[in-house]
Amino acid sequence: MPASRYRVVLTVLLILAGLLLCMHLAGRVAEQRAWDERSQEARGQLQLYAQAIHTQVQRFRSVPALLALDSDIRQLLANPDDQNLREQLNLRLEAQNQAAGSSVLYLLDRHGETLAASNWRDWSSFVGNNYAFRPYFLDALANDSGRYFAVGVTTGIPGYFLSSSVKNDRGEVIGVLVVKLELEDMQREWVGQSGILLISDSLDIVILTNRPAWRFRYLRPLSDEVRERLVAVRRYAEQTLQPLPSDQVQQIAEDSEQRLVEGPDGRRLYLWQRLSLPEEDWTLHLLQEPQQIAASVRSYRLAAAGVWMTLAFLLLFLAQRRKTRRIEQRNRSELERLVEERTRELHTAQDELVHAARMAALGQMSAALAHEINQPLTALRMQLASQRLLLDSGRTDAVREGIGQVEGLLERMAALTSHLKTFARKSPAGLRQRLSLAEVLDQALHLLAPRIRSEGVEVQARVPGDAWVSGDAIRLEQVLINLLTNALDAMLGGQVRQLHIDCVPERDGWTLRVADSGGGIAAEHLEQVFEPFFTTKPVGHGLGLGLAVSYGIVRDLGGTLEASNEGAGAVFKLHLPAAEPGHSE
Repeated sequence: MPASRYRVVLTVLLILAGLLLCMHLAGRVAEQRAWDERSQEARGQLQLYAQAIHTQVQRFRSVPALLALDSDIRQLLANPDDQNLREQLNLRLEAQNQAAGSSVLYLLDRHGETLAASNWRDWSSFVGNNYAFRPYFLDALANDSGRYFAVGVTTGIPGYFLSSSVKNDRGEVIGVLVVKLELEDMQREWVGQSGILLISDSLDIVILTNRPAWRFRYLRPLSDEVRERLVAVRRYAEQTLQPLPSDQVQQIAEDSEQRLVEGPDGRRLYLWQRLSLPEEDWTLHLLQEPQQIAASVRSYRLAAAGVWMTLAFLLLFLAQRRKTRRIEQRNRSELERLVEERTRELHTAQDELVHAARMAALGQMSAALAHEINQPLTALRMQLASQRLLLDSGRTDAVREGIGQVEGLLERMAALTSHLKTFARKSPAGLRQRLSLAEVLDQALHLLAPRIRSEGVEVQARVPGDAWVSGDAIRLEQVLINLLTNALDAMLGGQVRQLHIDCVPERDGWTLRVADSGGGIAAEHLEQVFEPFFTTKPVGHGLGLGLAVSYGIVRDLGGTLEASNEGAGAVFKLHLPAAEPGHSE
């Protein structure tokens, strides 16, 4: 083989080897980066799901404890043979269960026998059944409250049970009040979501999922002792537990990894993301197939190939120039011919390089745009969903305004998310701070601003800057949001929507007035507005606990909360003791 041909073959092989190496390294980098990005996106999705689950459960967490204070319940536990009292309590539990939107409310005596239940009319009535073997009953006896997920032994429907003990005047436990939540509706809403969503209990057994075939599978082996205990408490009733085998491929972060899963659909590779729900002792899992990973890897490989080929052609061009100069020295005429020929080749090569570089840039821009668009997509979907509802109702002006708000949504997202996290944080008991009523009110109005704008409510707020009170910012903000939300609800459908807020010094403190134009509260209801479970809203639109909880918070802060009618609407007066200058507890 001639030396020149040998050099050409060697050069081509070097270019191909370099091309393959660059594409391989770029693919590895792209794959790792894509996995990390998908992991972060999945973590954000899990946070949204976790918030939805927490909100669903939190709505009913205080229901058993509040009902346990009812005098009729204590009287029935003291006189379980009183049939008239049983019938009355069955009717009350039935009505309260419908108002709360829970599945079943029922009362157990000290021995676990059901004395009254909201489903007393149904074939699956709990009345007369004994549930002393259930952990939620035993936990309530021992610790005053309990939480437990299990398949109903009477109905066969899975549910989340929240229990609270009922005590007599001497502080002795005389019974247990239980609320059952069936999470099937929430599970059905997940069916259309992308990926496989799983919720596992403390034993790593899947209890909720958007893939029915994956339910009641265990993620780690169960010992014989655990199996016997599950049978004893009938946690999963007659359900057959099956394994869900999986093998780790690569650890991405502490809460995410690549796993090969032997599922009902066969063996597949998933991005497996986890999020702990400590209050429920559950774990939230999200499994996603890596289809977009391959597209990202291809884009990076094309970009790397374009850069390598550009560099290779550049080096070849420089080498060719040196060769051309040597030829020019030997024979100028031959040099001109060769220059002309090589120039045509170089023009062709340059055109190809420009095209390759353009394709590489297109790949990079596509990957970057996909990444930038994907993060705010969830928030934009929620905004667009609201506009769809407005459009269905024929409110075209509100839709036009909402479209303009989409542009500002991303800028407000960071500040709003930060404030929502602070608002959702639990406040330490007994906390006392020196608070500015004006600042706390501004925070509450900021949270409700989208609704105020969308409903066209005119807000007039006059709170002096020197209105300093002693209290807890988070709990006080919760009270104000309850009062403002009730006022907005009262004005729905009204022609005039005006919300007046003012504050005046009074009785060694400050009194904040929230007045609306919603028509007021019926005179016969004024004395009941702060009672638990009293509400004038339609079924499913409220538990009737907001004002009761607000009343308790204000009382704990040393203040008062009153309701009355003035003019065209209702007025709520919130009085709090004034804080000493520079004083905080």
